[in-house]
Amino acid sequence: MAHRTHPTIHDVAKEAGVALGTVSNALNHPNKVRPGTLKRVREAATRLGYAPNQNARMLAGGRNRVFGLILPNLDHGISLQIANGATAEARKAGYSLLFATANNNDEVADSYRTYFMGTQVAGILIQPPAISGRALDVGQIPLPYVFLDVQSDQPGYYVAADNVAQGSVMAEHALACGARHVAVVGDPSLRRLQRRLDGIELALATAGSAQVEVMHRGAWNIARDGYDIGRELALRPAESRPDFILCLTDVLATGVVSGVRSAGASVPRDVRVAGCDGNPLAWSGPVPLTTIAPPGYEIGRRGVQDLLEQIEHAKEGGYVSTSDNHQQFVRPFLLARLSTGVNNGSDFADPDLDISGYL
Repeated sequence: MAHRTHPTIHDVAKEAGVALGTVSNALNHPNKVRPGTLKRVREAATRLGYAPNQNARMLAGGRNRVFGLILPNLDHGISLQIANGATAEARKAGYSLLFATANNNDEVADSYRTYFMGTQVAGILIQPPAISGRALDVGQIPLPYVFLDVQSDQPGYYVAADNVAQGSVMAEHALACGARHVAVVGDPSLRRLQRRLDGIELALATAGSAQVEVMHRGAWNIARDGYDIGRELALRPAESRPDFILCLTDVLATGVVSGVRSAGASVPRDVRVAGCDGNPLAWSGPVPLTTIAPPGYEIGRRGVQDLLEQIEHAKEGGYVSTSDNHQQFVRPFLLARLSTGVNNGSDFADPDLDISGYL
């Protein structure tokens, strides 16, 4: 019985009725090919079962048009947003994206980084585990890379949410709602949470028009902690009960809403509640939550743009690591909803912001 031969790029060109160079551009530089032609080439490749030989391409001096993305886990909305944003931006530039989850383990993340380097991906995006206390190892990556959801003054490329500004935006919203007694809830042991707290305290202190109570309690990812704290605060006598509870994370805020309601108080009539990080995975509570518009999609998108910039400016003969700090911040936008008395779920501080594709 004859062995089936693998289809070649020549077969695809013949099937699609185009030149060999057109197929090459369709596979490697799709932005250079007209949409109709690109569709015809891709359909021909699918019919034939053609797949580019990446090893042959690398041996011939070509470039692997694949990026690697290492995520800590998929238990937090920002990681899903990052993956979506990075995928969309990579495809626009003719790249594919492979991603791996590290189970919030530094050693697993390191193993994936080594694997991606061994497969000669064009660049690596890394979102380190939030709980990691290890210093970033930026000197051992011999190809373009970007750290995501990380704020750093070390040499390298970083894209992160502006956590100080997130805190400030939410505190300003509390004041705009007429808050007289604001309780800030959450353990700020993680650096990003401490920065949010810094922004909150700065904005509230500058205004000076509200009593501020800071409670360094509640794990960032445990809604039950928020429930217990919310119930405790709601059961206080009316004269000592806060009228606005601002949580450092949405997970905590969702728990607080449930705890306040379990004590017989109303959200938002008796107590207004807000989160601070734009995590759609925490938005399944009984009251739509006021928070920050999700920043992860834009973080992932800008991360890929940084990789493309590094590739564009790479010196002939190999990638040269940067000795400068390239830090980008994604500025926050308010997502005001029913938990602070706003009935319109699309009421953003910036009317031009559309986050429908980010969630």
